[in-house]
Amino acid sequence: MDEILVEKINKSFGELKILKDISMKCEKEKVTCILGPSGCGKSTLLNIITKNIKDYEGNVSGYKKDDVSFVFQEDRLLEWLNIYDNLKLVFKSKYKGIELKNKILESLNSVGMEKYKEFYPKELSGGMRQRISIIRAFFYGGGLLIMDEPFKSLDIKNKRVLIEDFKTLRNKNKNTVIFVTHDIEEAIELSDKIYVLSDKPTKVKKEFINVNINIYNELKDILIN
Repeated sequence: MDEILVEKINKSFGELKILKDISMKCEKEKVTCILGPSGCGKSTLLNIITKNIKDYEGNVSGYKKDDVSFVFQEDRLLEWLNIYDNLKLVFKSKYKGIELKNKILESLNSVGMEKYKEFYPKELSGGMRQRISIIRAFFYGGGLLIMDEPFKSLDIKNKRVLIEDFKTLRNKNKNTVIFVTHDIEEAIELSDKIYVLSDKPTKVKKEFINVNINIYNELKDILIN
């Protein structure tokens, strides 16, 4: 997979203009953050990038659709399957036999959750369920990982645990990541590059390629104004 190019994306729903001339470059094996206010069209942009929305103007290139894995705001675990079988359901499209079993156990071991493999989702906390969602995405094998506000519904303690899980898994797997959030601290801590979006009609207000804590106030001012 090469770098992902998002070029002059425009999208409307009827008379409502959502996205206006959005262009981005998401570099291979880097984390690109899309930061913007709630309701600005971040999820719509993700659906265009991942080719789930096809009715738009512009172009997205640089990857194949079957090379993508997702972490959503909700964990999307099947309640009637235990954790092992939830992972098996996803992984079996890419792995077979003993490799499939080993991949499931490796993913659980990576965040210290192997002892929960026979538990059902309802027996786990929200934070633990989202940890399963994250390892499912990382170990699925897609070169492009899409994360749509994965920490949004978590308390501070669980959020901290999952952020550390993410950083550990990222360092090991080197996925190319597109990460959507409206949280400035998350964006600074996890990203190599940040694109700040305006409100609708949404455009790129600024691109940050040197991400560090010193840009916090500037990011805050851009989002407010």
